[in-house]
Amino acid sequence: MASCFCTTISNAKLVVEFFILLLLLGSCTLSFAGNLNQDFDITWGDGRAKLLDNGKLLTLSLDKASGSGIQSKHEYLFGKIDFQLKLVPGNSAGTVTAYYLSSQGPMHDEIDFEFLGNLSGDPYLVHTNVYTQGKGDREQQFYLWFDPTADFHTYSILWNPQTIIFYVDGTPIRVFKNLESRGIPFPKNQAMRVYSSLWNADDWATRGGLVKTDWSQAPFTVSLRNFRANACVWKSTKSSCSANNSSSTKPWLSEELDAASASRLKWVQENYMVYNYCADAKRYPQGLPPECTVNNTTNKN
Repeated sequence: MASCFCTTISNAKLVVEFFILLLLLGSCTLSFAGNLNQDFDITWGDGRAKLLDNGKLLTLSLDKASGSGIQSKHEYLFGKIDFQLKLVPGNSAGTVTAYYLSSQGPMHDEIDFEFLGNLSGDPYLVHTNVYTQGKGDREQQFYLWFDPTADFHTYSILWNPQTIIFYVDGTPIRVFKNLESRGIPFPKNQAMRVYSSLWNADDWATRGGLVKTDWSQAPFTVSLRNFRANACVWKSTKSSCSANNSSSTKPWLSEELDAASASRLKWVQENYMVYNYCADAKRYPQGLPPECTVNNTTNKN
């Protein structure tokens, strides 16, 4: 009986500590993996996007007539966004699965993951990009070190006032630092929604458009689950995160790479990076973009 009593007290203490933590986080939103219907609206696809398993799973599909897409109900200004995806299996050549943050308008900001389809057995190409004030052209591309169609994997975007970090299963693959002190714009003033879509891009997606979509394989389907937004909600021109909040309650707000993470980043970029705009001298014969001296860690192209 004494052992059971102690266990009960211990469990109660954990519950209390959990709710104290929620109170400390009260000024920002913490969206736990749950009902995706509470976090997203299906915006296009005429029924091709589906919520399943009581909202725990979302699927996007593509056929010759149309793809499909979703957007988050909330806008965010800084946060750590996680989403688990299981990509289109088999011959997915010509298809693109997009997962990204974006604001609106011609001067929009955007942070992109795009997964470019392949012939069956070939590796997926992960295309990343960062837009600031309507300007993109900051592509870095990677192969993955696992089969992203066999199971779910977590793709994360950390976005805070100091840096943007792209993560795959907790391993950083790309960093884009705030270099405003050098006159380089950084996305920090425009709130962004989270988007995901599956669409046909066989004019460029696979081997530069050489391999076209095989519509006999349609419908193509990607699955998403376990969305988590530890972030500041932007509503009515105000952030839910107050200026006096301690970063100890929102560690992502000041997070940067530690030594171990920097080592993992170097490993990915040395072994899996296949294109880096910061090493493309042919593209920039007059000189590389100014951010490349800091945001670039390798010379692979």
